[in-house]
Amino acid sequence: MPKTLTAEEAGVPNEAAAYLASLEDPEVVERVRCSIPDAHVFKLPPRQTAGGWRGADWDQEVWQGTLKVVERGDLTVILLVDRGSGAIFAVCPVKDGAVDRCVDSSRYFVLRVENANGRHMYIGMAFNERNDAFDFNTSLEDSRREREAMANPVPLEPSGPAKDYSMKKGEKIHINVKVAGTETKKKKDGKGGKKKAAGGFLKPNTRDTPRRLSDNA
Repeated sequence: MPKTLTAEEAGVPNEAAAYLASLEDPEVVERVRCSIPDAHVFKLPPRQTAGGWRGADWDQEVWQGTLKVVERGDLTVILLVDRGSGAIFAVCPVKDGAVDRCVDSSRYFVLRVENANGRHMYIGMAFNERNDAFDFNTSLEDSRREREAMANPVPLEPSGPAKDYSMKKGEKIHINVKVAGTETKKKKDGKGGKKKAAGGFLKPNTRDTPRRLSDNA
């Protein structure tokens, strides 16, 4: 009987093992995108139709705890964590085909979980509230978009050659300086300027929006 190879021996990337190993490195930055304290895990029955999974067919609940969407280094994973001890129940590396929605409910999903040896299985996962399912979907979508933006940055458009604002040889700057006491008679007499209202303020423009009276006025 041929020997069963681990994911590493077979050359298959094992994101679950990579995540668990990264927990030993204090230099790796972890970001929790969402934490939902009430998630339910079900053992999946045989799928009845080729149209997709149906949450109504699940009747064997095997676990209940906290679900987290976590980014750690280059990895994004879904963690199922015990509420009391904080122990990791399962790891679902986020990649193509890792998360599937049920056809009969927006609160039910199928996750592809992996262990440290690279073995995987599919489990059913459900939330009690639609808001929790919305937060879960949003976290996955935001993570995907940000990673795609980082992998494919938008190139900056060239701004053209830099302008030279330095003075050329022979150029001069002319500055007009007003000397005190040389105001014209017209300005002294107040002719030609705008009329001022009492108190020294300009008259309000007749086109201004009139002040609205409050209900208590």
